[in-house]
Amino acid sequence: MGKNQFELNPNVLEKWLQKPAEEFTKKDIIDYIIGNDIEMMNFRYVAGDGKLKSLNFVINSLEHLDQVLTTGERVDGSSLFSFIGAGSSDLYIIPRYRTAFVNPFEETPSLDILCSYYNNEGKPLESAPEYILRKAHNEFKKTTGYKFKALCELEYYIIADKTENELFPAVDQKGYHTSDPYGKFEFIRKEAMHLIAMCGGKIKYGHSEVGNFTDEKYYYEQQEIEFLPCDAESAADQMLIAKWILRKLCNDYEVNLSFAPKITVGKAGSGLHIHMMLEKDGKNMMVKDDKLSEDARKMIAGLLDLSDALTAFGNTIPTSYLRLVPHQEAPTNICWGDRNRSVLIRVPLGWTGDVNMVLDANPLETEKVKMADSKQTVEIRSGDGSADVYLYIAGLIVASQHGLQMPNALDIAEQLYVDVNIFHDEHKDKLEQLKGLPISCYESAIALEEKREFFERNGIFQSGLIDSTIKMLKSYNDKNLSEELYGKHDEIYELVMKYLHTM
Repeated sequence: MGKNQFELNPNVLEKWLQKPAEEFTKKDIIDYIIGNDIEMMNFRYVAGDGKLKSLNFVINSLEHLDQVLTTGERVDGSSLFSFIGAGSSDLYIIPRYRTAFVNPFEETPSLDILCSYYNNEGKPLESAPEYILRKAHNEFKKTTGYKFKALCELEYYIIADKTENELFPAVDQKGYHTSDPYGKFEFIRKEAMHLIAMCGGKIKYGHSEVGNFTDEKYYYEQQEIEFLPCDAESAADQMLIAKWILRKLCNDYEVNLSFAPKITVGKAGSGLHIHMMLEKDGKNMMVKDDKLSEDARKMIAGLLDLSDALTAFGNTIPTSYLRLVPHQEAPTNICWGDRNRSVLIRVPLGWTGDVNMVLDANPLETEKVKMADSKQTVEIRSGDGSADVYLYIAGLIVASQHGLQMPNALDIAEQLYVDVNIFHDEHKDKLEQLKGLPISCYESAIALEEKREFFERNGIFQSGLIDSTIKMLKSYNDKNLSEELYGKHDEIYELVMKYLHTM
């Protein structure tokens, strides 16, 4: 394919280097910096709060550049992670060359690179979220023979002055796929998509979401950017960079933005839905004979079996549980189904049937389409923007592996399958048979406490990290929060504002 493979590639480095990011070397990074007059380099890394940190370098010589790219730099781990004490807090940060991207906001030409943490012995920091994900995926590949691929749906609200909604006003809670001028901030979403793609994000599409409303002061508009399937580690990296870019853009345009799970009661919340697939030898293994494969159903069973504990990583603040309520297209019960948005795990359309719809839509086309590979995924719908995406995806991998190894996985999958809307009155008996997800951070902590062994197995999650997660979740004291807040709009608003800018 030669050069043509990269001609339409929006990733600046891939296009210039004529190779995929997974193949980037130190020499490639140096060549790009020299060839494009890059003057600064920024190391980026994730701390315990889930947000992107930075360390800035002025490039002053080839020797200096080579040294920094080779040996990294020191940082104070106790200021980045709560579980690291000040007595021996030094950590190394080492760049991962495949994550390099041109910073789209800097006036001074700058290259950014995501980094991994290493301890004083030069070994990966066991409790670093990025390394936990790497360990989980490596163990999964070794044990099952599959790669775990994921794509995330990143939902968020843009918050602006209510005057923004005066011309062509949006219809309350009818924002799904609305176009400009009824959708006011399509331009920010499209600019964000362009910049994310330039920085290496593999985007599927973007659109406005259901949620929009106006209160006494502000107009709220919900948006979504969805990504393409990729290796689990890259899926998490993309989320980190995408959130940073969206926040930077909204700051520049002087509008607010939030990935919080709930803005107000009665309006659509924002989730972090994650689609997953099993891949072997480059082929999607989720389908066999146009049906969901046995291993795909086993995977679903494992996810369902650990789903209550997974909320400890995917739903980490009290307002997470204001979103997980009935009739809001957010899951509350542990079950799965096809194309069913009332379930925890949904099997979306996957182009497994007749794919020649294009011939009907375009009569001049005569050549039948033959799908090279299935696009089938399964989607878990419980997580939200409070998740540390590295830990959450690592947990999903652990649960998927658990399912593939469970002797009774297919029986569990059959028992928990539903093909109806479980919230309709006529299906009340079915609803009562299903276990519910946790309804508070406190219940989530209890679930993790009970099932921690699955996450600690093979040294994936460190016991200290599990302990600190449980302690954090219990510290909110939100056991009966939903009941206590019912009808108290001022207190709900205060809670939402407290967690508006989480992760």
